[in-house]
Amino acid sequence: MRRSLRTHGHRAAAAVVLACALTAASQQGAQADPQTLTEVQHRLESLYHQAEVATDKYNAADGKVTAQQKRVGSLDSQVRTTEAKLTRLNSLAGAAARAQYRGGGVPAELQFALASDPGRALDNAGLALQAQQNTQNLLTDLKTTKSALRTRTDEAAAELKRLRASRRAMAKQRTTIERHIADAQALESSLAAQERARLADLEKKESDRAQTKWESTGILKKVGTDATAVGRKAIAFAVKQIGKPYVWGAEGPDAYDCSGLTSQAWLAAGVTIPRTSEMQWAQLKHVPVEDMRPGDLIIYFSDASHVAIYVGGGNIISAPRPGRYVYESPAASMQILGVVRPDA
Repeated sequence: MRRSLRTHGHRAAAAVVLACALTAASQQGAQADPQTLTEVQHRLESLYHQAEVATDKYNAADGKVTAQQKRVGSLDSQVRTTEAKLTRLNSLAGAAARAQYRGGGVPAELQFALASDPGRALDNAGLALQAQQNTQNLLTDLKTTKSALRTRTDEAAAELKRLRASRRAMAKQRTTIERHIADAQALESSLAAQERARLADLEKKESDRAQTKWESTGILKKVGTDATAVGRKAIAFAVKQIGKPYVWGAEGPDAYDCSGLTSQAWLAAGVTIPRTSEMQWAQLKHVPVEDMRPGDLIIYFSDASHVAIYVGGGNIISAPRPGRYVYESPAASMQILGVVRPDA
């Protein structure tokens, strides 16, 4: 990880130098070298991809923290229940001891010998023995409860310790994300308006080229064209989010990251799916690309760091990256890893 960050730093610096060169060329009226512009584009893609990977890891860590908080809450609830039981048993044990004390603690055999009514004495002796046994049972239960309480308290403390460690790791990851995003935004803003326009045009041409190549395989004749009822609801939700900004870690309603959009779209359709693209790829049913249908999720890149919802006609809706907005775009504009089906 450290090596990758150092590499990232060198690449970012090199990209900034390239951007400055492009800006200078633009100011002097010269046209930038297309190869240099392509290199800047690739640097930008690399930076944003690294930011998205870090975002996905942050989301996964956040999910674990939430789960840990729920477990700690459950343990705390069990501790409170045990403490209530402990208080009750203490009260009962004390009451039993006081009752025996009030009875004088006279042995059952002596009570029988002195009693004017031997039958009643036998009943009293039986009750005394039962009380003694009940008291012993209460005390045994009391010791067990104390031990259980101690164990649960230790477990809760251990959970809290792990929780704090997760939060520290998450904060560190957040810093990494912000640095990646800042680098990419600085690189883009350093380009002159003319070069930014050319860069956007270059991105579109590469996207169109990749889409044309994908469609030339005849894939659109194989894929499904009809979504399920819940799939249509998920798509309808995604359509309504078009134009909202990408914000890392966001899951609506005003902004989204890629998996925040897909998870909320399917939640709106009544289906709960994992929060991150990595977990969506790991846990949802895989279907062949040629068998996908509208509503399915397309997972991108070898590390499953990006996800979009397929809306049909060869297009997707996604939250692309920082600085961009939720939009509809060609499905093959990025490297497809595979397809998953939330409503399988």
